[in-house]
Amino acid sequence: MTTLSPVESAGHRYVLTLGCPDTTGIVARISGFLAEIGGWIVEAAYHSDPDNGWFFTRQAVRADSVQMDVDELRARFESEVVAGLGPETEWRVSDSAVPKKTVLLVSKEGHCLGDLLGRSYRGELPAEIGAVIGNHRALEDFTERMGVPFHHVPFGEDKAAAFEELRELVDVHNPDAVVLARFMQILPEELCDHWARKALNIHHSFLPSFVGARPYHQAFTRGVKLIGATCHYVTSELDAGPIIEQDVIRIDHSDSVADMVRQGRDIEKLVLARGLRWHLEDRVLVHGRKTVVFS
Repeated sequence: MTTLSPVESAGHRYVLTLGCPDTTGIVARISGFLAEIGGWIVEAAYHSDPDNGWFFTRQAVRADSVQMDVDELRARFESEVVAGLGPETEWRVSDSAVPKKTVLLVSKEGHCLGDLLGRSYRGELPAEIGAVIGNHRALEDFTERMGVPFHHVPFGEDKAAAFEELRELVDVHNPDAVVLARFMQILPEELCDHWARKALNIHHSFLPSFVGARPYHQAFTRGVKLIGATCHYVTSELDAGPIIEQDVIRIDHSDSVADMVRQGRDIEKLVLARGLRWHLEDRVLVHGRKTVVFS
């Protein structure tokens, strides 16, 4: 048996996520497996959804407590645990020592881009930003001053060719996340499928309210007292992908559309940063149109 001190290096972790039809004995099966291999559990979260009969869990173990590499761990977990949970089981084992990669897609609005680049520069974002791709050059100088490559893909009459170029530029990086940081272009269905559960969008409203373009103008016309932002996975249905994170800010009758836009930028940055971090840390489990977020 390996004896480890809690103050020893514990930053390197193997993270297990799993979703499957709920039944008795799942927790015992997983915890028994981890105990058998000496896994020192440092985080454990569970959720049982009574509406759809599905079970979810996220567990993190200290890598230095397990006397095998991540590939052997995956193979053993699949044969000794997953095989007994049924063919619908969705699972993953990730290694925190393997750096995550992300690509940012932008247009002209720079507040979300600036926030994410700043967090990356300060070491607060658990991923490397491999590139920023914009359909305008407005943010090129700023991006390159932050030391990140910028690619310009103009979207003219031939949008299909532009999206194909975009796809090629993104896929070179094999990213764990493709972030639409106010990209303001609707991805075609084939790209939504290609980047399924990797493409994240920040929508500047509290979805499902005010879908589509100019949501602040829609909110102003409707006279709402709260405006918000939503980070969600991108699907072919506009602004209807599984929601990762949301937040709101209060406004009143004296606020103009410009006031709402200005205040909304702050909440957009926070919501996108939280949602992206949780995605990169394997804290988001998707089932149908909903998510379970072990934040």
